[in-house]
Amino acid sequence: MAAGTSSRMKAIKQLLPWGDSTFIGNALRNAQSSKAAYALTVLGAYAQEIKKVTDFSGTESILNPNWKMGLGNSIAYGTKHLLKQDQEYDGILVMLTDQPFIDGPYLNTLIDNFSNSKQSIVATKYDNRVGVPAIFGKIHFKALQELNSDYGAREIIKAHPNDVLGISADGKALDIDTKEEYERVRKGEQ
Repeated sequence: MAAGTSSRMKAIKQLLPWGDSTFIGNALRNAQSSKAAYALTVLGAYAQEIKKVTDFSGTESILNPNWKMGLGNSIAYGTKHLLKQDQEYDGILVMLTDQPFIDGPYLNTLIDNFSNSKQSIVATKYDNRVGVPAIFGKIHFKALQELNSDYGAREIIKAHPNDVLGISADGKALDIDTKEEYERVRKGEQ
């Protein structure tokens, strides 16, 4: 998911420098290095600026015309797009651009746990909740397509607590939402 306006960041968050790339370039590289069968990026705000400087080769990017309706709407839009393809999916992994420490090995941990578990949701553990990155099994595809708020898939996870396997990201799940957080993390302070 890379469709938001980054209003708290006061910059195009997806294009902030990260390592030898940008937030979005880093997320794409990590998604492509994982065991995921396919990578789809949902764009919205700043789509033209992002497309000008981001290499989407080997992946697909789409523009959600209703991105202003929030993260949930963008997840729904991406899910509908995936399910229209000739590919059969066992699960859909949702990840965000603003979690730059989420890497391919962690995504593979989620995928492996999803493949080897009877749980229909494998999600990242936080202090007092679970959330994205998360994989949602087929049983949740309809609910993913019906999301239409700024809360993303949180409500699906909350509605099915017995179906969720929480996985620790060992500190990798840090969201970066403000310029101050970004600067602190870039300096190595967390």
